[in-house]
Amino acid sequence: MIRYALPLLAATAITLPASAAEVQMQVQGPVVELSVTETVKARPDIATVSAGVSTQARTAVEAMRLNAQQMDAIIKKIKALGVGEDDIQTSGINLNAQYDYDRTNQRQVFRGYQVSNRVSVILREIDETGPVLDALVASGATDLGGPSFSIDDDTAARAQARKAAWAKANAQAIEYAQMAGYSGVRLLEVSENVFTSRAQPMMRQTAVEAAMSDTSTPVQPGLVGTAVTISVKYEMTR
Repeated sequence: MIRYALPLLAATAITLPASAAEVQMQVQGPVVELSVTETVKARPDIATVSAGVSTQARTAVEAMRLNAQQMDAIIKKIKALGVGEDDIQTSGINLNAQYDYDRTNQRQVFRGYQVSNRVSVILREIDETGPVLDALVASGATDLGGPSFSIDDDTAARAQARKAAWAKANAQAIEYAQMAGYSGVRLLEVSENVFTSRAQPMMRQTAVEAAMSDTSTPVQPGLVGTAVTISVKYEMTR
């Protein structure tokens, strides 16, 4: 966003947000507003996957019991692969009644209950993502999600993007001022937004498909981006 406005009066009040009180700044020259985004890409260091299992039974209690047994085996396998307790999180448990449609009598016929259970897992050794997915399927997971890749601590990438965005915003503001016949600029306001993109190739895989494969599931983490957008407002000065 670029906005260039000449002042209607000799002096215009600019209101700035402050933590304790409003600050009034008097400006004499025209004001230029800029929004600049810079993105820094880096290699991810964590991968997030999800694994789920579904079970069916005539009663809700039996469906839950069977599901608990299978999910317990999956969680034990995840922990055996070296994943820490804090990196395993249940993301959803669903219990639903199942029906078939009787076309002859044109009515729903109850056939039992289905339970689905899913856990989200953070992998801090992303080179192991493929083997971990294979191991999850081998341990009973019937539904996989992810992987999505991210940076555990993107502070450095954020700082680099912020510095680049700031330099570009200043250069553009000075350029606009010079084109308008002014010699410099004075900062009035600045705000920031940070966005982190995640590399997220989605996959769905059944135990049968995994069993037919003689090699580990290939996974390419690629790069993830951290973007910083700064919005700035300058007064043009003589």
